[in-house]
Amino acid sequence: MWNAKEVNRINLTPIVIRWVIASIAMIAFTLLYDPQKLFGIFYDYPHLIPVIFVFYPLFSALPQELIFCSFFFVRYQPLFGWGKRMLVASAVVFAYAHLLYINPVAPTLSLLGGLIFASTYLKTQSLALVTIEHGLYGNSLFLIGLGYYFYGGNVT
Repeated sequence: MWNAKEVNRINLTPIVIRWVIASIAMIAFTLLYDPQKLFGIFYDYPHLIPVIFVFYPLFSALPQELIFCSFFFVRYQPLFGWGKRMLVASAVVFAYAHLLYINPVAPTLSLLGGLIFASTYLKTQSLALVTIEHGLYGNSLFLIGLGYYFYGGNVT
């Protein structure tokens, strides 16, 4: 399930390119949607940045990918097959799990992220690789300022 051999230059190169493009898009989105949040963590909680960078991938990305990729793909393969239907189903369930934050940003970005993560898992079947990818996106999201919408900051 871990499949660490898939963590290699061939698989990491498109992931890093996609992540850089997505990070730029997240910055642009934040500027348009909620500019006062842009890089707010640097001003409000700079001491949390290293904590997030270490603990988010381990205690958030890894368990989520264990559930929404490794478990989901094995458990529901008889229902969705191994292809586009599985990819969409995994992404929709991933987005649905983020509805609890009661804002439109979390499930929307989670749907997009879920499509990306599920496609990586579909291609490589590597929990290690998809966890690294999810960790990159999550760390960027928090660093850019959109993390506010993913930790309950909008829930009243």
